[in-house]
Amino acid sequence: MQENSTKPNFEFIALMASLMSIVALSIDTLLPAIPDIGATINSYDSKDNQLLITMIFLGLGVGQLFFGPLSDQYGRKPMVYAGFVVFGVASLICLLAPNLEVMVVGRVLQGIGLSAHRTIAISIIRDSYKGDYMAKVMSFITAFFILVPVVAPALGKFIIDHFNWQTIFYVHLFLGLILWIWFWIRQKETLNPEYKVKFSPKNFVGGAKEMMKYPETVLYTFVSGLVTGAFLVYLSSAQHIFEDQYGLREAFPYIFAGLAVSIGTSTFTNGTMVMRFGMRNLSLAATIAFSLVAMSYLVFFWNSPNPEVIVLVVFLFLQFFCLGFMWGNFRSIAMEPIGHIAGIGAAINGFVSTLISVPIATFIGAFLEDLALPLFIGLAFCGFGAVLLILLSRRKKVALSNT
Repeated sequence: MQENSTKPNFEFIALMASLMSIVALSIDTLLPAIPDIGATINSYDSKDNQLLITMIFLGLGVGQLFFGPLSDQYGRKPMVYAGFVVFGVASLICLLAPNLEVMVVGRVLQGIGLSAHRTIAISIIRDSYKGDYMAKVMSFITAFFILVPVVAPALGKFIIDHFNWQTIFYVHLFLGLILWIWFWIRQKETLNPEYKVKFSPKNFVGGAKEMMKYPETVLYTFVSGLVTGAFLVYLSSAQHIFEDQYGLREAFPYIFAGLAVSIGTSTFTNGTMVMRFGMRNLSLAATIAFSLVAMSYLVFFWNSPNPEVIVLVVFLFLQFFCLGFMWGNFRSIAMEPIGHIAGIGAAINGFVSTLISVPIATFIGAFLEDLALPLFIGLAFCGFGAVLLILLSRRKKVALSNT
């Protein structure tokens, strides 16, 4: 384990961010292409087509249960290679899919393959850093990673305007191959041989029991699930809201990019502030603000038609600015006590978060027909739920410290 004062180099941050970014690229470049894909596979219901976004997250959650523990046995690098193979096969299934059902299967498998990249990146970071410094590293990596949602929808729009939606999947495969080569050449194995743990049901159950010993880890895993669910509602419905409800198909990639900038800005700011104020204080303040912004929208626009698009964008911008102080800190707080089981810990943390977030997004997304209001109901519900869990975590921590 490296000391807290050890500074990561730029290449490490860029490589870890790229491992995470291939996930966002596979999601966000597809957003402008959803209507075209739907037309090809004869699926014209916008609520059904949201599954092309939400189901990849299901794969991300399930895949972590395997790649995380296996990385504790065989090392971090082999699992990244295996994940890329699964992703490649899944991409071919998507390209050849004759209907929505087969396409959804391909997207789930893509998520399983990509889960290796996301889980192993977090495990490598946890192998190398700890505490508030880990949160700082995570913030800078996340800020780097946020650049992808800024450009990805515009890239997807450019591709479908000049080629076809299938080309998007070929671009994913090409960029994934470049990343695989870079990772293979430049990243050293970070798992200490003495920490290797054989993957077995017994060890997995033991890792889960070990996590349960840390109430803060458990509660922040649920917090991550609620907040991820809230964002996933937006991610899966953004194309429908801006293109169908507001009729802004040409402008959608740029609106999406502008909102991604708000997350990137706050995430970078978090990286500069977390050492001073602490990840727990910053994340709590941001979660309260996140919840209040959503509640304000409900107060102003309950039983009203959609506001002007600029008003909607301002509210979303404020929501997502708060997210930058939440995501990286939540994950760092949850992972801090379990560095000795980082692979299994990251897997269970990611799986439980996804298990919570996907049903939330699917349920709320079903109500997003003519109004954006259900989106903010979901954001408010998830936000205040997260606040309650954080306060409960703090109360338990104080109680334990007094015993």
